[in-house]
Amino acid sequence: MKKIAFYMMMLMMSISYAAAQGQADIKFDKTSHDFGTFSENKPVVNCTFTFTNVGDTPLVIHQAIASCGCTVPEYTQEPVLPGKKGTLKVTYNGTGKYPGHFKKSITLRTNAKTEMIRLYIEGDMTAKDAK
Repeated sequence: MKKIAFYMMMLMMSISYAAAQGQADIKFDKTSHDFGTFSENKPVVNCTFTFTNVGDTPLVIHQAIASCGCTVPEYTQEPVLPGKKGTLKVTYNGTGKYPGHFKKSITLRTNAKTEMIRLYIEGDMTAKDAK
């Protein structure tokens, strides 16, 4: 009987300890960016998303995947400490793409409370001959 009570007490303590552990949390200044209108003459545009770790443990971005090969994300590789900021730079290359409107997504996988986050970029590329 004492063993059962001891194991139950250990189980309760481990559950309490696990619940008390903090977790990283990510907050972006913005989750979408509109490049507006740009020319096919200069088809490469980029923007930077800034985020803050609002949790209480270091934040790690495991992966950033773009929805298309024309979009390349570069992100802060080292863990972001609580209260500190990190960046995600996104480059869109419209070379060889048809002019017009585009909307692309970047999916982040992190160790934050929300493990998967989706960011968006969009814009309108005008043809070389357009004035």
